[in-house]
Amino acid sequence: MNCTDLEYLTMKFFDARRNIIVPGVHWGIARWTNNGPGALHECDVLVLSKAGYATEVEIKISKADLIKDKDKIHGHENDLIKHLFFCVPEKLEEAALHHIPERAGLLVAVKEERVRGTWIGLKIVRAAATNPKALKWTEKERMQLMRLGCLRIVGLKRKLAKNIS
Repeated sequence: MNCTDLEYLTMKFFDARRNIIVPGVHWGIARWTNNGPGALHECDVLVLSKAGYATEVEIKISKADLIKDKDKIHGHENDLIKHLFFCVPEKLEEAALHHIPERAGLLVAVKEERVRGTWIGLKIVRAAATNPKALKWTEKERMQLMRLGCLRIVGLKRKLAKNIS
């Protein structure tokens, strides 16, 4: 299972028809928060609910990357984020429970045989704690996130349009 697979499963899990979901947010969102001025740190997947609160999903596909994540200066803390989840393949479930922050939830990609065939999806192994200082996103921030999502489409189409220079 690779990062793209986990991104897709995350978008499916959080339901892109109900929430604004953008992968690879690493610039473009900044606000003066309870901690002072600053930009939002890089988020593998950012989910913004109808209520205007954000959930960050950090995707990890190797144990080494999971352990290295502890060295990030921002520590996945920002008042623009209400919930933090880590998303891993099933083989990393135990390592993730040991290495991710206590406040972080854990989503695990699982494969199950069902009556109608094989199902691959995410299960919640641990719920995420709520950031009590989380701020509601403004309409301007929501629009900016949607704009960033549209920019992701351009990059994806470029990869798919192999015969156009």
